[in-house]
Amino acid sequence: MSTPAPRSRRAKLGVVRRTERITPHMIRVVLSCDEFTGNGKTDMYVKLLFPQPGVEYPDPLDMGVVREQFPSEQWPTMRTYTVRAWDEAARELTIDFVHHGDEGTAGPWAAKAQPGDKLWFNGPGGGYAPDESAGWHLLVGDESALPAIGAAVEALPAGAKAKVFVEVEDESEQQKFSGSGDVDVVWFHRAGSTGGRGDQLVEAVTALDFPSDDVHAFVHGEAGFVLRLRRYLFTERGLPRDRVSLSGYWRLGKNEDGWQAEKAEIARQERAAAGD
Repeated sequence: MSTPAPRSRRAKLGVVRRTERITPHMIRVVLSCDEFTGNGKTDMYVKLLFPQPGVEYPDPLDMGVVREQFPSEQWPTMRTYTVRAWDEAARELTIDFVHHGDEGTAGPWAAKAQPGDKLWFNGPGGGYAPDESAGWHLLVGDESALPAIGAAVEALPAGAKAKVFVEVEDESEQQKFSGSGDVDVVWFHRAGSTGGRGDQLVEAVTALDFPSDDVHAFVHGEAGFVLRLRRYLFTERGLPRDRVSLSGYWRLGKNEDGWQAEKAEIARQERAAAGD
């Protein structure tokens, strides 16, 4: 009996066109990609695949083949990143990377990236885009959510009202957004703050006088503050679940692998509690 061929999971190839440090700790990388198709979501994300040093992979990279033929310690490191912009005409994919020196995988790669460098990835995924029929919009996040927040602000219809709360390290990490919506952006700085990460965001949302409950909300970033605002928006304000996009992109003290494992366990426990 012949062995079945590995399921194809062929990755897409991006080639670096240019890079730009847009704030002291944020690097923008623009990739050319002939194979990419956008999905219309402003939280569109891709799974970046960073090769292990010294490992030769099939070209084109196919994760089905890699998982079938390589030991797990040789699999590429996968990191999830939100797409800041996709230019269909120019075939340019823009991704912003938070960079803190040699810490992590993706940030150091972005800091060293040069035109012509290759980056394999899978995707896109994503599930949120501002609802044009909403009475107003609430966007809340930290640096990890800035690409999605920026994309959402720029996608708002002319005159659409939005309240935006963003927490960054200090004033130097603030960004400017374009767009034609009626947008009020409030920046919070961790530097000089006596509270914990995300505390200022939670306080701002819970103190906000909601113009109405006809809101489409987006709350993404570090899992701690996202979970606190989940309880507030659903339990205390009673917002419908289909009007709120929530995602803990990362967890303080964990890398993506550790946080993904924790999320999977939380989901398992919730299913068990529900009797599923």
